[in-house]
Amino acid sequence: MIERLHATYEPIVRLDSRSPPSPSVDQPTSSESGVLDDSTFRSIEVELLFEAVKETSTTIGAAVLMRSLRDPLRDIDLLKAKQGALLEIDARPEIFQGLTTIIKRAKRHEKSFYELLYGSFMGMFSSKAHELELEGYGYSSYIEGTQFLKDLVEGANALPAPKNPYLEALLTDLKALESSTAYQLAKGPCYRAEHGMITASEKRWWTPAIRFNPSLFKPIGLLLFISALFIAGQFVPLLLDMIASAFWLFLLPVGFLYIPMVGSFDRDGCIYPLRDIFRASPEVHRAVDALGLLDELFSMRQWRDHFGHPTVLPSFLDERCHQIKVTDVRNPILGKGQRDYVGNSIDLTHQRLTLITGPNSGGKTAFCKTLAQTQLLAQTGGYVPAETAAMTVADHIYYQAPEISQLADGEGRFGTELRRTKAIFLAATPKSLVIMDELSEGTTHEEKIEISKTILDGFSKKGNSTLLITHNHALVDQYQKDPLAMGQQVEFKEDQPTYRVIEGISRVSHAQRVAEKIGFGKADIDRHLKGG
Repeated sequence: MIERLHATYEPIVRLDSRSPPSPSVDQPTSSESGVLDDSTFRSIEVELLFEAVKETSTTIGAAVLMRSLRDPLRDIDLLKAKQGALLEIDARPEIFQGLTTIIKRAKRHEKSFYELLYGSFMGMFSSKAHELELEGYGYSSYIEGTQFLKDLVEGANALPAPKNPYLEALLTDLKALESSTAYQLAKGPCYRAEHGMITASEKRWWTPAIRFNPSLFKPIGLLLFISALFIAGQFVPLLLDMIASAFWLFLLPVGFLYIPMVGSFDRDGCIYPLRDIFRASPEVHRAVDALGLLDELFSMRQWRDHFGHPTVLPSFLDERCHQIKVTDVRNPILGKGQRDYVGNSIDLTHQRLTLITGPNSGGKTAFCKTLAQTQLLAQTGGYVPAETAAMTVADHIYYQAPEISQLADGEGRFGTELRRTKAIFLAATPKSLVIMDELSEGTTHEEKIEISKTILDGFSKKGNSTLLITHNHALVDQYQKDPLAMGQQVEFKEDQPTYRVIEGISRVSHAQRVAEKIGFGKADIDRHLKGG
């Protein structure tokens, strides 16, 4: 399991990192090999989804959660193991308490650890220009930052052995830190030798080295200095009298020299070399990532408890084609804390095409985004906002939404959207989930039906799950007798949406109602023209 985990994700904290981990710097995958492409990432509002489900305590936890949403898992065994970790945390209070302690202690010192790794310590008389420029010589950041590493190892060693392989892999990464050179230096004592920083076990009695004490107060150095003054006073009797009579006048310039000299030596000769070792350590990278993955599990549990509606760990189906079946699924963004948010159910285990019709503002787009976001949450290994859920693991999730045409492309809206549809079609496999919000806009009604049917037939033959949001009921009529197609509509009662998705084809339009609602109906236009 640990090899699988390492092969899936590169650690967020790496040797080439130049700043602390942050979910804002994790960009969507632009590679065709990813589950999400950039356009889908934006269309299904992954950043808003992240904000809705984020209940992390640590910075690395938030960055890991965003990474999971940006680049969801496709390994079904890893997904099941991650779900098992959540179940074991719930079932074993001692595991829950131990992990809670690790995360709480890590949160306390995490900021100092990143200051140690990425900060510039400016001394006593410099002002900071940005947040990673810090006053002082780095003693505080070093002490608390190394405590961060020590707490991870101590917490992992104190935890009872988990039965779940995913939890076991994360604790293995935490415990592996203990045997690293970086940890031994952080634990101390460590020494400044001719060729850099060494651990106590590396130092021999004959090795010329200075023990690093992360403080401006150096007892041995001060003792030697005082002893030197005393000895000098034996040979220069007036020196002791001069020091005694003008002690503060003597001490002040010595202090001004002592602090920057000692502080600069410790910073440049010890703290910076040590932090370079920490930044280069694979064991540190893996341990910090393991902390983030543990915090992500706790975030999933917290979101489950705070969502306000039923949630469930989905079952994963091992099928040749993509399938999804959910009951009472709710939008994870819009439904959070909204007690009256309407849930919907849908079964896409047999149909390859689902065509959703209905007037504007009925909930078609919200429902389709809900399905895409639910599939995405499932592939983070966590809970989904439904009463029950079963699905295959999607190799790709595509969501095509209308985009503003680029004037320079020379093809208009029709060409722009057709290019996007073509790219999705070529990349999709039977394991893909494809959702399209309208097709073939910007052309005549007749051409729209013909081209849309050609495209939908192509997706149907590929075998993936395809959903189309459309107002074109004439197009849907052509699939009524197709056993692989299903018509769904958003329900209205007394001209008001119920936000339920039901079987059937909607043949009505509420365009006039919407226009009147926003004050741009026929009566509004006539009134404006009359100067009313």
